[in-house]
Amino acid sequence: MAEIRQGRGVSNGACAILLGTNEIASAVAVELHRSGYGVVLSHDPATPVIRRKMAFHDALYDDGVSVDGVPAHRADSGMEVRASLARRDGVVVTPLGLLDLIVLGRIDLLVDARLNKYQVTPDLRRLGGLTIGLGPGFSGGTNCDLAIETRPGREGRILQHGATEPADGIACALGGHRAERFVRAAFPGRWHSAIEIGVRVYKDFLVGHLGGEPVRAPFDGFVRGVVRDGTEVPAGVKLLELDPRGRAADWTRLDQRSLAIAGAVGRALSFRAACTERAVLQNGPR
Repeated sequence: MAEIRQGRGVSNGACAILLGTNEIASAVAVELHRSGYGVVLSHDPATPVIRRKMAFHDALYDDGVSVDGVPAHRADSGMEVRASLARRDGVVVTPLGLLDLIVLGRIDLLVDARLNKYQVTPDLRRLGGLTIGLGPGFSGGTNCDLAIETRPGREGRILQHGATEPADGIACALGGHRAERFVRAAFPGRWHSAIEIGVRVYKDFLVGHLGGEPVRAPFDGFVRGVVRDGTEVPAGVKLLELDPRGRAADWTRLDQRSLAIAGAVGRALSFRAACTERAVLQNGPR
């Protein structure tokens, strides 16, 4: 894995590792792939992905997945990751964790897009040439090189110094609904559902079972996201999301929030490259 060139360009061998396979990680992956990076998304089993039609997540199950025209390929070993990166015909999705990927070579860019809002945030610095943390728990210059705000209404703000805002538990509005459009796990258990994303359901419709207990739709709407059938889930996580907007409902395209955050990652790279270029011009190469 080659290093990022000093300046605005990206070397042909530059590699970016993204932690997470959710829709925000996927939007960032598309941005980086189109910027010339070889991109690997590492699955985080802690938080189930629900907006799977907006994400590369289902490539882990050998489903044919493409996000905004960019295809994904599953890799189960370091050798397969290397081979997929060499082809540069899409992004790589893997169940391998960061410790497994570090040994493959230098990571030019590491982005933590897991959005684990209430868990202890690791210190990413020195694990990659540039490290970026998305969302609550990250602080630029403290546990990552750059932090990016993900809070609705402020998403995309880049912090070179200082912390992102903590999670407030307030969901952004969609068709006049906020937190009530999500169905959460009342207790830990195995989730089973035969329902597909994009299906229209009505209030009290049976959408699945958690540990044998029935789970029903809270109101009429289209299924925007649902945890994959057979997934073991902890208490409190989102199992299902409904889109109440009728004909305006959308469950496949990258949404504006994800695009704003992905765009901020692109701007952060340009900003960092410009700073490096200035330093080289002023002080000469190290």
